[in-house]
Amino acid sequence: MVTGPLFHCRRHSWPPEEFVSRSTLQLLDFDGGAPPRLAWRRRLNSHANKLKEFSVTFIEAMRMMTLGLRLWSYVREEASHGRKAPIDPFTRESCKPSASQGVPLGGMGSGSISRGFRGEFKHWQIHPGSCDMSPIMANQFSIFISRDGGNKKFSSVLAPGHHEGIKKVGDHGISSWDWNLGGQHSTYHALFPRAWTVYDGEPDPDLKISCRQISPFIPHDYRESSLPACVFVYTLVNTGRERAKVSLLMTWMNSIGGVSQHNGGHVNEPFIGDDGVSGVLLYHKTAKDYPPVTFAIAACETQNVNVTVLPNFGLSAENSVTARDMWAVMVQDGQFDQNNFSAGPSMPSSAGDTLCAAVAASTWVEPHGKCTVAFALSWSSPKVKFQKGCTYNRRYTKFYGTSERSAMDLVHDALKKYKWWEEEIEKWQNPILKDVRLPEWYKFTLFNELYFLVAGGTIWTDGGAPAFDEKESIGKNNKSVKNANRDSKSAHKKLNKGAPTPEFTSEDSEQRNDDEKIVGGSISGQPFVDYDTEIRYSQSVNPPNSPDDPDNVGKFLYLEGIEYIMWCTYDVHFYASFALLDLFPKIELSIQRDFARAVLNEDRRKIKFLADGNWGIRKVKGAVAHDLGTHDPWHEVNAYNIHDTSKWKDLNPKFVLQVYRDFAATGDMVFGREVWPAVCAAMDYMNQFDRDGDGLIENDGFPDQTYDAWTVHGISAYCGCLWLASLQAAATMAHRLGDHAYAEKCTIKFLMAKNAFESKLWNGSYFNYDSGNSNNSKSIQADQLAGQWYAASSGLPSLFDESKISSALQKIFDFNVMRVRGGRIGAVNGMHPNGKVDESCMQSREIWTGVTYALAATMILAGMEEQAFTTAEGIFTAGWSEEGYGYWFQTPEGWTTDGHYRSLVYMRPLAIWAMQWALSPPKAIVEAPKVNVMERIYISPLTMRSIHENGVRRIAPKGSCFSNTVFHCEC
Repeated sequence: MVTGPLFHCRRHSWPPEEFVSRSTLQLLDFDGGAPPRLAWRRRLNSHANKLKEFSVTFIEAMRMMTLGLRLWSYVREEASHGRKAPIDPFTRESCKPSASQGVPLGGMGSGSISRGFRGEFKHWQIHPGSCDMSPIMANQFSIFISRDGGNKKFSSVLAPGHHEGIKKVGDHGISSWDWNLGGQHSTYHALFPRAWTVYDGEPDPDLKISCRQISPFIPHDYRESSLPACVFVYTLVNTGRERAKVSLLMTWMNSIGGVSQHNGGHVNEPFIGDDGVSGVLLYHKTAKDYPPVTFAIAACETQNVNVTVLPNFGLSAENSVTARDMWAVMVQDGQFDQNNFSAGPSMPSSAGDTLCAAVAASTWVEPHGKCTVAFALSWSSPKVKFQKGCTYNRRYTKFYGTSERSAMDLVHDALKKYKWWEEEIEKWQNPILKDVRLPEWYKFTLFNELYFLVAGGTIWTDGGAPAFDEKESIGKNNKSVKNANRDSKSAHKKLNKGAPTPEFTSEDSEQRNDDEKIVGGSISGQPFVDYDTEIRYSQSVNPPNSPDDPDNVGKFLYLEGIEYIMWCTYDVHFYASFALLDLFPKIELSIQRDFARAVLNEDRRKIKFLADGNWGIRKVKGAVAHDLGTHDPWHEVNAYNIHDTSKWKDLNPKFVLQVYRDFAATGDMVFGREVWPAVCAAMDYMNQFDRDGDGLIENDGFPDQTYDAWTVHGISAYCGCLWLASLQAAATMAHRLGDHAYAEKCTIKFLMAKNAFESKLWNGSYFNYDSGNSNNSKSIQADQLAGQWYAASSGLPSLFDESKISSALQKIFDFNVMRVRGGRIGAVNGMHPNGKVDESCMQSREIWTGVTYALAATMILAGMEEQAFTTAEGIFTAGWSEEGYGYWFQTPEGWTTDGHYRSLVYMRPLAIWAMQWALSPPKAIVEAPKVNVMERIYISPLTMRSIHENGVRRIAPKGSCFSNTVFHCEC
């Protein structure tokens, strides 16, 4: 536990006065206009360099050639069905990623738009799994200033014009605008979910401007945090001797990214509110049968601010009003015609045409006076549709309905409530920002890494049942997805009444789906539950389903990354989930319920695993799902098909560990009883991998864990440690729930497994990578104590002697951290004991950002605070600092030792919140009894003597819960 200041002599946070003059900060300290002391900062004229993607070595390419060919074929097959493969390394974005990202807009789960630090709106993710990174340069804020009776004028877009195609001679589009901002006196300050842009005398030397971007991301507020809205508050300070007329302009294209503006059928409509909120609605007609989207841009009229609109303008000479015409009106008058409010809806746009809108807010600022002008943006896409037919209502519709015009209500409420949003955000952030124990870089990086919960492709539904598109049903002459889902619900009802598993008809077994085959007479989502599990399941409590139930916060999905289109990838959620548990615990429990239900289900449709070319079934009963799917989440899990994840050794232990941590932290006994049958099934499933009866699972000579390119032989430090921790967690949870027989069973196995683990892997200073004889079996793995991390995070006893834990962590720090670029890049995954990086595969030689944060959390829990923050600071230095590689607000899965990234905008770096969890654990963990629960579980003297005398005691196998056909399917 941290008790004193850390790194008080080292500073990496750039106080604002190093970027903005102290006098300007004092002037802007009005209505929240001044940026905070702790924030991530950039000058607007900073070069946004292109990012460098990793490449495999020649040897790696040869090893993966067969996999690459199978993956290429699979990607093409999915494309032929109009779908995007969850992993597609062959298709590249037309817009090369660059170091230009900033704080994204809006709350969680309603589609997202990001905004670069130089002001461009980009990274469009309105529809599930679809992301367009290109900026729409017509979406801008601009300013027009007139002094001395109009003899002195300034006009400029409030963003540097460092983009191709801008400033074309004779252009009727945005090139005709004044891109005068150099950016050398303008700075960006980010502290998610807010950002400040300060224009210190640009474009008018006598006008100080601050734009404050505010989004409703408020921990534990499950209403406001779901809203797709953002507010931009401009603070204006006139330091001149003359009165200044200032007009601010917000322009917006009717587009959801890419070339969607050319689809045709789009409509713009002005609106004016009774309490001063006025603007334009932009109805966007989507392609590919996606639900429509409506934008609203607005400003708030006050006694000092006048709002006018231009509902329609275009970018070419064929438009009746062009972008050039619009700009000329603003330069001349600083506002639009008031009669535009009565224009009504526009005619639908023609295919190939571009439809834009503008909102202007004008005010007079007296000499040495100050003024505030507020704009807002909202977007309403009430329905979220997945590519295989299911459509859900988004979470915010619970409060705003499903009307296309709800965007108007959203933008109105945003402008009226943003000050309250800020108050709540500051209440949440201030205790951490004012904690003198912590390094300054850590404080704002902790908050800024949360960008992923908005920009990571999140989907948040209202919790209601989906609607089904019959056109997307499984087979023309077979039962639809709707009917299959109905049958599944019926089966669950029978099961809960103690009835036998329902019979299946020939219609069930004949079901087909393009590229998948059904075997064994099962349908997707149909439970196959054995007798033991049926008893446990019948005693469980169903999750809250009533839409009016306050505990029903809906269903939540977030992507593994924008390049890996899989929802809630569980082996990665293991690292990222600390953020959700700390800030939105009801969402975290909802995700755990989804996986618990999946554990007890089986989907026998056959799929081809691309690594070895073999066929297997999609979801095995008892195995924890790798993910909740891609194109039909919750109903069709396991979109990942590189390996057969039913044979992975880390997923089931990770499920048990996360469930126990969540159970211990929340004290939710209803949740504990509800998921307990799945915990038992997940633990019992792992018995098959203990082939020598020593209580410890073995790996199978392929990458059967989250490091899915790094082969493991025999017992492994990573999976073995997770298994030990899960045995301890399951025993403790069983004890608390009153299942004492199961508690004893897990305790006996834990004592046996611990003895085997230490005797076979401990080498005197750390745990070997695995017990095999490969050239990397003795490698130092950064993640070797993942199980100990979770045990300590959950208030469980240490798995090993403290001396072994500290020795292993110090070894990792000395080798994996400090011997790679002097500790300024994070922890490399694998390191040989001779001090050379383990290059046995691409993942062993990578630095994984989330794993580094998790390692730092483990060090904090072990009392090694200085090593912890030095380790994590490497991720900050390489990813977020000005001297780094430019990965801010797009933190990748990992990078190589020379800084080449793999998989931008990735889930796992949310693990930085595991560090905060270690620093400030929840009350339920802190106040838990400090007694080793394992010692309180009764074990018969005969059993204990057998364990101590022989080291290993074989346990007679219990009647299997799963038939052999589950594990050995005939292909």
